[in-house]
Amino acid sequence: MKNKLIAVIIATVAAGTAATAIPASAATAQPTRCHTADLKAGFATGGDAAPQMKQTSHQTQAFVWFTNKSNRTCTLSGFAGVDMVGAQSTDGTWSLARSSKTVGKFTLKKGDTVDFSITLQPVAKSTPKKQKFVPAKFVVTPPNETKSFTLKWPFGGQILKQDGATHPATYLNPIGK
Repeated sequence: MKNKLIAVIIATVAAGTAATAIPASAATAQPTRCHTADLKAGFATGGDAAPQMKQTSHQTQAFVWFTNKSNRTCTLSGFAGVDMVGAQSTDGTWSLARSSKTVGKFTLKKGDTVDFSITLQPVAKSTPKKQKFVPAKFVVTPPNETKSFTLKWPFGGQILKQDGATHPATYLNPIGK
């Protein structure tokens, strides 16, 4: 009887060790970054989320959101890439500079959303054409990705054209800021 009891204890311990080895490694697996195919994107357009493009006395902000549409949990961290495409023939494309704000890491389960802001400097319609940029589309690339979303600019207005400036009044902030 004693030998059978020892054999059962050894078998139980061995089985328990084997059974816990797999879940322990699975529990330490971290979500990987979100890819463009995992996400959908758009401008926040409700109420106070819309930029104040009709005023010209101060900067305003537009918000772009990313929602995880995949069935897996993934992370976003850093800065999206943003190229504004102008409506005027003289506008061309303006790749926005990044702010100096600290980057955070965000874990998105299916259906979760995170956004980032774009700080804008609106100008009056009377501003000379060469000093204003009229946005038509924003090409938005999630952090560490190469595939983009093309979003139509829904807010109107014009932005002070500073595409060659070292510290432009129009720039983007990291994910979550």
